[in-house]
Amino acid sequence: MDKKVDIDWKTLGFDYIKTDLRFISHYKDGKWDEGQLTEDNMLHISEGSTALHYGQQCFEGLKAYRCKDGSINLFRPEENARRMMRSCRRLLMAEYPEDKFIEAVKKVVKANEHWIPPYGTGGSLYIRPFMIGVGDNVGVKPADEYIFSIFVTPVGAYFKGGLTPTNFVVSDYDRAAPVGTGAAKVGGNYAASLLAGKKAKERSFSDAIYLDPATHTKIEEVGAANFFGITKDGWFITPLSPSILPSITKYSLLWLAENRLGLQVREGDVYIDQLDQFAEAGACGTAAVISPIAGIQYGDDFHVFYSETEVGPLTRKLYDELVGIQYGDVEAPTGWITKV
Repeated sequence: MDKKVDIDWKTLGFDYIKTDLRFISHYKDGKWDEGQLTEDNMLHISEGSTALHYGQQCFEGLKAYRCKDGSINLFRPEENARRMMRSCRRLLMAEYPEDKFIEAVKKVVKANEHWIPPYGTGGSLYIRPFMIGVGDNVGVKPADEYIFSIFVTPVGAYFKGGLTPTNFVVSDYDRAAPVGTGAAKVGGNYAASLLAGKKAKERSFSDAIYLDPATHTKIEEVGAANFFGITKDGWFITPLSPSILPSITKYSLLWLAENRLGLQVREGDVYIDQLDQFAEAGACGTAAVISPIAGIQYGDDFHVFYSETEVGPLTRKLYDELVGIQYGDVEAPTGWITKV
């Protein structure tokens, strides 16, 4: 903490800021090298890299948090490591081992710890591990070489004025194919969502909601986040589908809803024409933790949940519980926090 950075933590957004060091490791001849920290934030790759032509790449997102006592928390990094390995298997990429993943994350965070926003600002250090297929290729086949890298950047509180409910619109576009790459965290899923998101924002909605690609009757994802609803009779429900990215935040909220708030929980179908069963709803993910959903536009119908201006009480409790755990103010379930 001896170094200082010239940042106004109060106005910090969610943008790329070049920090001091990042981790990089190369896979060649069937094995990963030891990897190293480097100041160079530019990648030097072959024009034939499969990441450029065939989308053979995947990534993760997690955060480091400064606690009141000055220590640093990582939230469930082993889950990110495992999810990245699953993404790699889906795209026939070399897997980066879980223990080495966590070790590399710790190394990068420690090397850039003066970039972590101070406790109480609502900010955190966003961590972006990613892997790309590289090497001299031209045919449609998996690469023989890969780069695994991790960079970090400080990000501000997602909600500057506190939790804010916003509206979403159901899209006519599909985010992913029924048995495609929807459950893997790959760039193609996000590229496919850009047009739908742009059209939603042009209509003054926060983002698009995607229905299941097979029948277009069930909610799958909300922009780049997972959906949850809390029913009027006390059920916390999230969609279950092979084309949904398995959100670490979502599964954390499922556990907290049941074990800390005493709600009944279920993963299952959420039909777009049955929204009136929910008293509250939200989108959840690493960036915002929870984005409360005020209302959903579906065709000519606009459905309001708890309120267009106020956050539902159970949504707020879940948010406070999870954020409290991440910053070390609330007791964490066993194994959820890794210290740097």
